[in-house]
Amino acid sequence: MYKKSLFLYAGSVIFMVAFPAYGEDASSIAEWFTKGTPGIDFRYRLETADQDGLPLNSTASTLLTKLHYSTASLNGFSGYAEFANVTVIGKETYNDTINGRVRRPVIADPEGTEVSQAYLAYKNENLTLKFGRQGFNMDNQRFIGTVAFRQNDQTYDSGSMTYTPAKDVKAFYSYVWNVNRIFGDDSPRGDLDTNLHIVNVSYSGSSLGRLSTYAYLLDFNDPGALALSSATYGARFSGKQAAGNGLQVSYTAEYAKQTDYKDNPGDFSADYLHGELFLSGAGLTGGVAYENLGSDNGIAFQTPLSTLHKFNGWADKFLTTPMAGLQDVNVSLAYRVQGNGILGGTLVKAIYHDFSSDVGDQSYGNEWGLLVSKKLSGNFTASAKAAFYNADTFATDTTRFWFTIGAKF
Repeated sequence: MYKKSLFLYAGSVIFMVAFPAYGEDASSIAEWFTKGTPGIDFRYRLETADQDGLPLNSTASTLLTKLHYSTASLNGFSGYAEFANVTVIGKETYNDTINGRVRRPVIADPEGTEVSQAYLAYKNENLTLKFGRQGFNMDNQRFIGTVAFRQNDQTYDSGSMTYTPAKDVKAFYSYVWNVNRIFGDDSPRGDLDTNLHIVNVSYSGSSLGRLSTYAYLLDFNDPGALALSSATYGARFSGKQAAGNGLQVSYTAEYAKQTDYKDNPGDFSADYLHGELFLSGAGLTGGVAYENLGSDNGIAFQTPLSTLHKFNGWADKFLTTPMAGLQDVNVSLAYRVQGNGILGGTLVKAIYHDFSSDVGDQSYGNEWGLLVSKKLSGNFTASAKAAFYNADTFATDTTRFWFTIGAKF
């Protein structure tokens, strides 16, 4: 509790002095505040969910409002604060995980107001240090992310360091003592007491692509989360090359090993494999991807701090990897309308997933996903999305729809 009070006080002090901004370096403490940069973001979302096995459907109409403020820089020091509010518009006809509406599918966007970020930073030519509540994403967010798709971000009470000893080399380290999850302050699952060590080192100097190596040592202290404690070591390589005739090939290869760590009562060593190959040109992008989260000794490879909605289907059926592991083979086709006409920049995408187990030869099911999105102007974006999960041996048939409109100022 004292940690939350400390961050709330620090964030309030910083934000209350959010005067009109100029984005300049400061020469005094007063200018450190008054020459900062305020901002406000809005995101309205209508989400529906129809899930076999539950008697009622869910409809969530929510508005996210973010107020944020960056101070100017004074001798390399700066501050940042962000306040977030999620408000239900209309009736609360969905299971937000804490309102007791368990006869409806989960849409994990509970109402609430909190300090989502509040940190002090120091930056020089090669080094950036941050201390406080902050958000960060590692690589494609498969292991560490902010879950920005949901209305309430996942952030980390931590100290972090980013070091760039050379132009193409970046090293990141963070020690995290508390994870602020998407479920909000009012949920018993809203915080995780942790001792996490996040290490990611990348090299982007090759014409073939970017190589990153990582070590994620996750030590969870809460009794209900001990089984998630794990040590994950891996490497990821991704890049793109011209293929002639205006075409471009992009590719990704990744491998990781995960074992039990600290007070995890289990004993396992599971592998992670990921590969992608895409071809794009004239606004079209098509390709295939494969992901395998392995299983060993009846325990599956887990990614509890991932931006999970990005992976294994938008219907969110695999937020926890099944005990027998998970294989996801998916193909996708996307088209971005070219030109500056009324539809220019519109993205249309379809993706198909086939899900099966890593061990035991089980067919879990399949899913279709459809997306249309467009930047409406310099400040506004809109999107419509749908997911159709068809169950074989895992979970139940589920259909979800989203309509989202956002604005940043």
